[in-house]
Amino acid sequence: MHNRKAKHVKSLRIGILFILFIAIISPFAASTIYIPQEIKIIEGREHQFKFNLPLQANIKAQGQGVLKVNNKPIGEEKVNINLGKPFSIQSNSKGTLDVQLKLLGILPLKTLKVDVISPMEVVPCGMTVGVNVETDGIMVLGTGNIHGIDGKVYEPCKGILEAGDLILKINGKNLNNKQELIDFIEKNGEKEFKIVIKRHNELFESSIKAIKSKEDNTLKIGAWVRDQTQGIGTITYYNPSNKSFGALGHGITDVDTKKLMPIKEGKIMKAEITSIKKGQKGIPGELTGAIFDSEESRLGIIKLNTSQGVFGKIRDEKIKLLPGETVPIALQHEISEGEAVIRSNISGDCIEEFKIYIQKVSNFQQDLSKGLIIKIIDPRLLDKTNGIVQGMSGSPILQNGKLIGAVTHVFVQDPTKGYGIFIESMLKKENLME
Repeated sequence: MHNRKAKHVKSLRIGILFILFIAIISPFAASTIYIPQEIKIIEGREHQFKFNLPLQANIKAQGQGVLKVNNKPIGEEKVNINLGKPFSIQSNSKGTLDVQLKLLGILPLKTLKVDVISPMEVVPCGMTVGVNVETDGIMVLGTGNIHGIDGKVYEPCKGILEAGDLILKINGKNLNNKQELIDFIEKNGEKEFKIVIKRHNELFESSIKAIKSKEDNTLKIGAWVRDQTQGIGTITYYNPSNKSFGALGHGITDVDTKKLMPIKEGKIMKAEITSIKKGQKGIPGELTGAIFDSEESRLGIIKLNTSQGVFGKIRDEKIKLLPGETVPIALQHEISEGEAVIRSNISGDCIEEFKIYIQKVSNFQQDLSKGLIIKIIDPRLLDKTNGIVQGMSGSPILQNGKLIGAVTHVFVQDPTKGYGIFIESMLKKENLME
C-alpha cells in the first residue's frame, strides 16, 4: 500500500514537472518559429503587428527620436507590450531597436531586432527579357567512362571531379570558356596536366590525364561541362536611386546539377515572345521567344545571382525603355491575404496587369522565394496561359498600390497556383552589390 502511494506521488511529480516543462518550452519554441530575428519598419509609417503569442515584449526609445507604441509616445523608460494582442509601432527616425521578449514578463526568451529604414520607392516593371550568364569557371555537370583505342575502359575524372565543381585553371593558366579547355586537352595530348578546382568555396589542385576515345579518335577527360546558360525571365523592378534592377525572384540554377550557378558576368537583353505553351497538370507551360543579343539590344549587366533573384545595373541609355512610375514598397507584415495584381508582358511589348489572389502569407518560410502562395484568377491570363508559366518568374506583385513581391514558381500539379517572394527579401540581396 505504501509503495503504491509512493509511486502515485512520484508519477504526479513527474506529470507536474512535464507540464511545467511544456509550459516553459512552448513559448520558447513559438518565439523561435513564429517571430523572426529581425523586423523592418519604415520611418514615419505606423506598422501593425499581430503575433497572438502568450509573451511580453519590453521596448524603449533608445535615442531613436519619437517612438510610438499603440499611438502613445514613449521615452527612455521601458514599455511592456502584450504579444497576445494586436499592437502598433511607429518611429520618425532611422536606426535599430532591440526588443526583449520575455515569458510572463520575467524569463528572457530572445531579442528581436527592429530596423527602422527610410521610405523606399521603386518602379515595378514586368518586362520579359532574355537572360544570359557566364559561369565563374567551367562548371562540371557530371563524369563518365571513356572507351580507349586500346579497348580498355577508363575513368580519368573518377575521384577528382564532381557535378557542380568549377574548373578555374589548367597548368596555372586561367580558363575563360570551355572551348579553351577543349583546345588545351587536344594540344596537350596524353600528358598529365594540373587543374585547379573550386568546390563549396574551397580550392583544390589535382592532376588528370586525357584518354584517346575509340568512338571518335579524340582526346577526352570524361567530363561534361558548361560555361554559360540563357533563357527568358521577367524584370521585377528598377531602382532609380542607384540604377539597379532585380529580376526572376529566384536564382539561375544549372538544369543538370540543380545548383546555383556562380557567375562571372551576365546581361539582360531585349526579347520578343513568339509563342506560349499553356501549363497543364504535371506539365509546366512556358514562354518561348527570340532573344536579341546585339549591342543595341543589351539593356543591362547582371552582377549578382542569388537564391532570391538576379541583380545588376541598367545601362543609362536604356532606362527610358523601362515603363512605369515609382510606387512604395510594402514590408512583409503589411501584406495580407486577398486580391492583388501581377504585371507581365506575355505577348508583344504591352505590359498588362492581371488579377491574382494571395492565399497565404508565410513570414517564416525558410525558402525565401516561397513566402507567398498565389492563385491566378484573371480570366484573360487563364485563357492565354492556364496560369503561371516559365518565363513569368519575376513578374511584380502589387497590392494596395504597393510593390509587395514577385512571382517565383508554379505548382506543377496546378498551374493556376504558385509561389512568390517578398520584395523586402529581394532588396536585401540587391544591397550585396554595393
